[in-house]
Amino acid sequence: MEQNPQTIGSEPGQPKEEGAPEVHPMDALLGGESLDMETPRRGEIRRGTIARISDGDVLVDIGAKSEGIIPARELEQLPPETREALQVGSEISVYVIRVGGGEDGLVLSLARAEEEQDWSEAERLLESQDTLNGEVAGYNKGGLIVKLGHLRGFIPASQVSLSRRRRSEGETPDKRWGKMVGEPIVAKVIEVDRKRNRLILSERAAAREARKVLKEHLITELQPGEIRSGHVISLADFGAFVDIGGADGLVHLSEISWRRIAHPKDVLKVGQEVQVKVLGVDAERKRISLSMRELEPDPWQTIAEQFREGQLVEGQITKLTKFGAFASLKGMEAYEIEGLIHISELSDRRVEHPREVLEEGQVVSLRVIKLDQERRRIGLSLKRVDSPEYAEMDWQTAMRDRSDEAPRPAPEAVEDFDADLEAETPPEAAEPPAPTDENPPAEK
Repeated sequence: MEQNPQTIGSEPGQPKEEGAPEVHPMDALLGGESLDMETPRRGEIRRGTIARISDGDVLVDIGAKSEGIIPARELEQLPPETREALQVGSEISVYVIRVGGGEDGLVLSLARAEEEQDWSEAERLLESQDTLNGEVAGYNKGGLIVKLGHLRGFIPASQVSLSRRRRSEGETPDKRWGKMVGEPIVAKVIEVDRKRNRLILSERAAAREARKVLKEHLITELQPGEIRSGHVISLADFGAFVDIGGADGLVHLSEISWRRIAHPKDVLKVGQEVQVKVLGVDAERKRISLSMRELEPDPWQTIAEQFREGQLVEGQITKLTKFGAFASLKGMEAYEIEGLIHISELSDRRVEHPREVLEEGQVVSLRVIKLDQERRRIGLSLKRVDSPEYAEMDWQTAMRDRSDEAPRPAPEAVEDFDADLEAETPPEAAEPPAPTDENPPAEK
């Protein structure tokens, strides 16, 4: 039986090509292994195993034909704890700096690998908008430095949270930011640029999101009528925003004080601690209405105690309208409380417009004709100032005021006055003596 010899290294049943060179089995094996080894590329990050440590250099097997080297000069720049962790057999990530050529051949970097991984993490945080939890590592004149792994992220002063900026007082960066080094901080990545080595963070963006979560939670538990402590975080023409524990509410200009104020800055300043009362919570629009004046004495209680219907008062005309004039009462000028003089109460004659009788700024005597504390309204009259209808009341008021002004003598003085009066009584004014035999009664 004729045998067909089989060539080693070729497929069975396939004849050897004419002119093909002989392939040794070992060459074929080595050639197969070399095909399985992917040639490393510059800038690539590879996982490898530490093969040897000699003369300060670290040799790493990354699956190439030869081992790569981490130079001693780089190892000297690594933190001591990182150098101590490098042991033969340990798996590490390395960055390919040079593929071949030169004396060192395949050159690797441990620090660059960690840096590239940090850049990848920064890009992930930028895309996902997840927050970075860290601490203030340093500062410069423009803001704060926060580390992301081995990278130095920068938080510009404009992106620092309001609460932290309120503490950044001083003429030098050291006075403004120095005391914050080491403090925990939560920030968001807002810009990543590897080529320019630029990593920008924002504490304000993270704080805004955190406050949003806190506000949603606070809105579900807040109840109208609650009294809370807070801090003024900003002032506007229409009111003040107050932080009441993670969420901000608005104190409208009219709710800051019973007194008349032109702008919130007249009585408040940013950072000031205040007490506020919750007026309302709008869960749908996520708005909280607050009041400060609700915690002050109500001036209407003073009005109820000091004024009564029919009383004469002094008022200053503040505004003229087609239906009447408004006047502030003496003693209540600081409050936004005014009484109305209806056009029918200006004069006994027909008046087309209040300007025929009054002018703004004029001080006049007025009579209170209506006090409605519940609706907080005061009705005043100019034409009834001299009305006979109130003559008796005016006389009694005048007498009461006069008696209040006159000094009252002490009891001892009254007794002395009576004694003096008795001593000064003339004899003829005294009662005649009773008749006796020596003193017969006078003949009629």
